[in-house]
Amino acid sequence: MQVYLDHAATTPLRREARAAWLAAADEVGNASSIHGYGQGARRLLEEARERLAAVLGCDPIEVVFTSGGTEAVNLAVKGLWWARGDGAEAIVLPDGEHHASLDAVEWLRTNEHAAVRPVRLDGAGAIDPEEFAAALPGAALATALVANNEVGTVNDAAALAGAAASAGVPLHLDAVAALGQVPVSFRTWRGEAEGSAGLCALSVSAHKVGGPAGVGGLVVSRRARLSPLLHGGGQQRGLRPGTQDIAGAAAFAVAAELAEAERETEAERVRALRDTLVRGILSTVPGAELLGDPVARIPGNAHLLFAGASGETLLFLLDQAGVAVSTGSACQAGIPEPSHVVQAMGRTDAEARQVLRFTLGRTTTPDDVATVLGVLPPAVERARAASGTPSAARS
Repeated sequence: MQVYLDHAATTPLRREARAAWLAAADEVGNASSIHGYGQGARRLLEEARERLAAVLGCDPIEVVFTSGGTEAVNLAVKGLWWARGDGAEAIVLPDGEHHASLDAVEWLRTNEHAAVRPVRLDGAGAIDPEEFAAALPGAALATALVANNEVGTVNDAAALAGAAASAGVPLHLDAVAALGQVPVSFRTWRGEAEGSAGLCALSVSAHKVGGPAGVGGLVVSRRARLSPLLHGGGQQRGLRPGTQDIAGAAAFAVAAELAEAERETEAERVRALRDTLVRGILSTVPGAELLGDPVARIPGNAHLLFAGASGETLLFLLDQAGVAVSTGSACQAGIPEPSHVVQAMGRTDAEARQVLRFTLGRTTTPDDVATVLGVLPPAVERARAASGTPSAARS
């Protein structure tokens, strides 16, 4: 593979994170043991928690390590639901959320009779804070993406959190796609919210910022009411019991620190490469269209619709040419379904099958962009020919 433009699915492991992982993995001891070995392991774990908390803008005790973003989201959504105390039955769920949230809420709807209050996305894939606020009164909880993982549109997290606090509803924000891309601060977004209302939980994942796969985190407010998914051991405030992955936590902390330290300069560099890519595609591929908010979006995200060309076919043709991209969330890879995010933006099923997501990252170079611009136009032509799309319908 010559060009990797699927950083939203996972981004390459940082050398520094790998070194931290190996160093911690060589240490002997269970962080729950009281002997010297155990206490040494405990120190490594709590140092990682403190470092990650500094990046996320929260207190160390509020950081709960998980096996990844999906577990973090499930713990937040199901945990808030199970801990509700006033009999509220509704969950506020914007359209176009990641499947970790969609499927967790669907499980609660099917098995525990939760009611779902949807909130529409606008044509750019954003959540309207006013519509979100209007759906909140009397709800058991709400969940929302900070940044859409497919089209890259960044939502107004502070406004969503403020609306939840005003309505007295606990809120989970999914920041998996946002961390390292845009400013993320649990403390700032929570503001002056009191008790168990407002922003209560924030989910993140290591492999989106150059850490190892299989490690994630959930920030849980000290004041939140949250029930655990698992039981036994009592670790991490009893919210996520079990022997903790010290090596993974150490690597995550290092990767998150580096991502945050580089965020502004990398955003400027990657955004320039992305804009070059988008301009090149729009000028050489008739019928191509950029989706998502053109300004309020993740710096490295370029999500495009290619009228008359199957996204799956395009992905295959580009893969043959040595370019790795995606048609949407990696969690749905291999499943030939239209993008639910694109559908939620008001597009047709056919259009939702004609999209590609190019996501750039810290390893992306100008040569990578040039390579894509060289192989993409003929790939689109081949994909359109395979679908029988007339030339006149492509412009």
